[in-house]
Amino acid sequence: MSITLLPGLGVAGDAHCGTTVQHRSRIRSTPGAPNLRQVHLIHAELFSELTASGFEVTAGMLGENVTTTGIDLLSLSTGTQLLLGGQAIIELTGLRNPCRQIDDNIAPGAMAAVLGRATDGALVRKAGVMAIVLGGGQVRPGDAIAIHHLPDHHVPLVPV
Repeated sequence: MSITLLPGLGVAGDAHCGTTVQHRSRIRSTPGAPNLRQVHLIHAELFSELTASGFEVTAGMLGENVTTTGIDLLSLSTGTQLLLGGQAIIELTGLRNPCRQIDDNIAPGAMAAVLGRATDGALVRKAGVMAIVLGGGQVRPGDAIAIHHLPDHHVPLVPV
């Protein structure tokens, strides 16, 4: 099993593949806007957190294309480039803003469980990060993921 990342488009065959926004609500509000949500990555540690909260979650149930382990995705900077599988390069564009489909796909309350609060009270979105594809290629389970490039200045990820 593998996915194919297409430069400037996203994941081949995915509903979000395209140069412009593909999400239904975004098409209505900003048709023709650039697609900053071509690839969705989630840290596997979130699955453990959700399981500990009583939800049965497996890879793919949150709509992610790539699952990572041991990478603090949420703390990376906007513009960080990741190398997937030694070939594909993606650039982080922002956070996934959780939606009610999470409750529909998992169970009521799951969406609330992927939200938290920072010590200063700020909302923390834990449902993964979004990226665009700079360099295409095949990505397979178990492939290495490495930081390819970090921006000169850290810019916190915000919802896209």
